[in-house]
Amino acid sequence: MINFIWKVADLLRGDFRAHDYGKIILPFTVLRRLDCVLEPTKSDVLKEVVELEARGRQLAFREVKLREVAGHRFYNTSELTFKLIAKDPSQAMTLLKQYYGAFSENAREILDRYNFEQHISDLQDKGLLYQVVGAFAKIDLRLPKGPDDKDGIDNHQMGYIFEELIRKFSEDNPAGEHFTPREVVRLMVNLLLAPDEEALGGGKTRRVLDPACGTGGILSETQEHIKRQAPHVTVALFGQELNPESHAICQSDLLIKDQEPENIKYGNSFTQDGHRGEKFDYLVANPPFGVEWKKVKREVEQDARTGGRFHAGLPRISDGSFLFLQHMISKMKPVVPDGKGGFEGGSRIAIVFNGSPLFSGGAGSGESDIRRWILEEEDLLEAIVALPDQLFYNTGISTYFWILSNRKPSSLKGKVILLDARDQWTKMRKSLGDKRKVISDAQIAAVTDVYKEAVATAADPEQSLPDNVKIFDTKEFGYQRITVERPLKLRFEVTEETLAALRASAAIDKAVDAGAFADALKSLVGEQWATKAEAWDVICQCLVPAGLLMPTGKPFQKALRDVVGVRDPEGEKQYLKKGDPHPEPDPELRDNENVPLEEDIEAFTKREVLPHVPDAWVDHSKTKIGYEIPFTRQFYVYAPPRPLEEIDEELASLEAEIQRLLGQVTK
Repeated sequence: MINFIWKVADLLRGDFRAHDYGKIILPFTVLRRLDCVLEPTKSDVLKEVVELEARGRQLAFREVKLREVAGHRFYNTSELTFKLIAKDPSQAMTLLKQYYGAFSENAREILDRYNFEQHISDLQDKGLLYQVVGAFAKIDLRLPKGPDDKDGIDNHQMGYIFEELIRKFSEDNPAGEHFTPREVVRLMVNLLLAPDEEALGGGKTRRVLDPACGTGGILSETQEHIKRQAPHVTVALFGQELNPESHAICQSDLLIKDQEPENIKYGNSFTQDGHRGEKFDYLVANPPFGVEWKKVKREVEQDARTGGRFHAGLPRISDGSFLFLQHMISKMKPVVPDGKGGFEGGSRIAIVFNGSPLFSGGAGSGESDIRRWILEEEDLLEAIVALPDQLFYNTGISTYFWILSNRKPSSLKGKVILLDARDQWTKMRKSLGDKRKVISDAQIAAVTDVYKEAVATAADPEQSLPDNVKIFDTKEFGYQRITVERPLKLRFEVTEETLAALRASAAIDKAVDAGAFADALKSLVGEQWATKAEAWDVICQCLVPAGLLMPTGKPFQKALRDVVGVRDPEGEKQYLKKGDPHPEPDPELRDNENVPLEEDIEAFTKREVLPHVPDAWVDHSKTKIGYEIPFTRQFYVYAPPRPLEEIDEELASLEAEIQRLLGQVTK
């Protein structure tokens, strides 16, 4: 069936670009599926329409009644069908628009987001509309008439067909940001649900949200995983998407599966929270990497100021990754006592990030504050899993899963798992955009097993971990950003450059005639003094013949010192005022160091700083607390350079091979 629908795209070849095929084939697939599904109850719906009009029923009642008679969450009030439209080539466009306009509002809104009417007009202009309608009229997408009907397509199968079409069209347009490779989704969902596999049963409804759901692939895979583990569990899917076409595809997928397409909201999750006040069991997302939030800056900052979703901190304007995560955290169910001495509720989150959220932003920045809030204040981060690069269609960068939970097992309280899965990949036979690697089913299973083992091992510190797994206390990711100061040391001298600087100084000229002041010091050109007191004494003496006095104001004194003083490692230490415990710091020699959070700053300074610069000190008023997760550093393995003899031998071998090949060419 997939191949049959896929072949309809051949009709478009030459008249449409390849990456536009999906914009036409997908809505027609949706429309044909709805057409087939509604056929058994069509006559009943038409009769009901007549009766409702005769009785003058209210719109709300009409909506409920027609859905009930149709037997689905949608209906169509037209006598037309695809087969009837296909019989009249000359009226194909008119009839198709009439038929499309007679659908229930929920179905029509989905088709509108595909810009369906425009596509109909484009097909008509190119003389292809009748052919496309005719081709789809031959495709049987009806529901099974009973358990023995092998030709019918149930909602589950139709979902697979539609998702496979999405995948094919997305691969044809690798730049599309709305498609996440299916094996990446499977691994992410595996890790999200791994600790919950034994607790998924019980007949409860599990609510799943993706606030950047794209075409809904992650939602569908989450549902499939839960249903495999617990077939009797009801899974309710929710999402939000900003791209109108992706939103339409996701809603279509749910409509085709006879679920609630209204659960997929349209709009920006940052400013138009489509699920305000709602909570979910599982939250999953692969938000766009490095998405700028400048357009919604005012609304986001207002939310943060009023203690809303983004109260933990605001990331840099060029990367809204942490805004997505904070939004998801706000949707987590609270953990509450179950009345039996335990707890129930809570949620789990899985999100795909690039490397930036691990370390971007120094101590005191929005990103660092958000990491601190997640790690320490809320203790939500359960694990970070590093993935191979070149996994995605539109980027080859390295990516990471962040797994969060507000019901971490007691053995993981205050701890975080780091799992390095960067070597778990298989080379693709043919690249698709930037995607050159794939994670095989066996590798997905292996990574999942290692993750489960890591969660179990956290409860037993004596048990050894695989080389690609490490468990850290959350405080190990914190650090103190200290400011190391060194004294400003100056000698004093007058040069021609000094005189020019004096004449140009606004601060000097404000206190005294700068030109006259400089002229009075001409006789001192070439003179040097070790201390400021000596220099000032000589300068004062030179001013007397010129009838000038040395101004005593602080701005003048500082400006004169900055012009006459010259930095010198052996020079005089400068003090801002008498009695200061430390000299005036030299901004050019200022340095910063990161000290582990639980280490004493004075002990660190004595060990790491003073042996190299004995006169340095730490300005504690500038110390800031920061958090970062240096994942790569934790798994770095030093590789010594190859011996020179080995390199020389290889070069000699290559030279010999080149000479041999050149010899063959010249024969």
